[in-house]
Amino acid sequence: MLTTTTFPITYPATFSSSSTTSITSTTTTTTCPSTLGRTRTRTLTTTLRASAATRTNLLRVHASQSSSPMIEKERPETNRPLTFLRESDGQSPASDLGNNSVRARFETMIREAQDAVCAAIEAVDGGGKFKEDVWSRPGGGGGISRVLQDGAVWEKAGVNVSVVYGVMPPEAYRAAKPAGSEEKPGPVPFFAAGISSVLHPKNPFAPTLHFNYRYFETDAPKDTPGAPRQWWFGGGTDLTPAYIFEEDVQHFHSVQKRACDKFDSSFYPRFKKWCDDYFYIKHRGERRGLGGIFFDDLNDCDQEMLLSFATECANSVVPAYIPIIEKRKDLPFTDQHKAWQQLRRGRYVEFNLVYDRGTTFGLKTGGRIESILVSLPLTARWEYDHKPEKGSEEWKLLDACINPREWVQ
Repeated sequence: MLTTTTFPITYPATFSSSSTTSITSTTTTTTCPSTLGRTRTRTLTTTLRASAATRTNLLRVHASQSSSPMIEKERPETNRPLTFLRESDGQSPASDLGNNSVRARFETMIREAQDAVCAAIEAVDGGGKFKEDVWSRPGGGGGISRVLQDGAVWEKAGVNVSVVYGVMPPEAYRAAKPAGSEEKPGPVPFFAAGISSVLHPKNPFAPTLHFNYRYFETDAPKDTPGAPRQWWFGGGTDLTPAYIFEEDVQHFHSVQKRACDKFDSSFYPRFKKWCDDYFYIKHRGERRGLGGIFFDDLNDCDQEMLLSFATECANSVVPAYIPIIEKRKDLPFTDQHKAWQQLRRGRYVEFNLVYDRGTTFGLKTGGRIESILVSLPLTARWEYDHKPEKGSEEWKLLDACINPREWVQ
């Protein structure tokens, strides 16, 4: 779906992926190697997840047919709470819900990342300040939405975090059961937390950045006690310039690769290709930008390792992006350069409204609208049948979006 660009709607993004998870009723063993020498073997008695496309379609059907949203309506808050977790999640002595739970530590990570990115953005802008909205939901959860608009450097910069509780429709759970199962479970409670950001600079030589990191859990269905809890991670960071500066793109991808290589040498090539495939605008035959990394439904490695990996990726955003902005934000540009940037912004809008799973799912399920649409730029442009001149700088960018390149080895 936060993938939203999943802004504070991190939950939908985790329902979908370009991969398919097999369904089995037998015991299976999975192993994840890493360059740190970590190996994890885990046993699953029944895989509860079906293909991403099936899960997404079922959720969309449910959203269109249901008379009530899958999540509660948010309410504004005047102060930031210490945590958005339900009391049982943050204080229970149970090993999976205590202060050291993945839920609690992931929330801490995304809130610290939000503070760090916002501080870096304000420092570069030199005057603009983020507007902050804090919101919560009666049944637990909430989020912090921060947006900086019309600054000296940033046309629009949004950095949002959320902690969300909801209910997965029974159709999605039943579809993930083995074929022929007669079991008819009730709604499946879920938990999701994430950070999502889109940063649109004013200068056409300064690239747009998107990043999103999220964690998702489903609990046992209410009428199926004892079923195993499922969890997974998703996210990524990607760069969308209007003009190519080779050294900038190489720097950006190098930082992504270093973050990946700390955990598994296969991560960067795997997630780089996944990113190129995900951000594909089918009706245009081109990618939204020059990629980065993207992953979803990730749970085939040790949970602690994946939490550390997501943390490393989130902490890599500032060093990957801010040096590029500092080099490009003050370059002189012409009206032609600005017009091309606006045309590429139009592509950004097309992808987010037509294909982005976080945006489309959030609009159908009653998510917080201002957070869902924070990814959209203040301005964009569409021209009839526009084609850049072959060999021009604009054409070079378009060619790289049509034919993805390997930026680092």
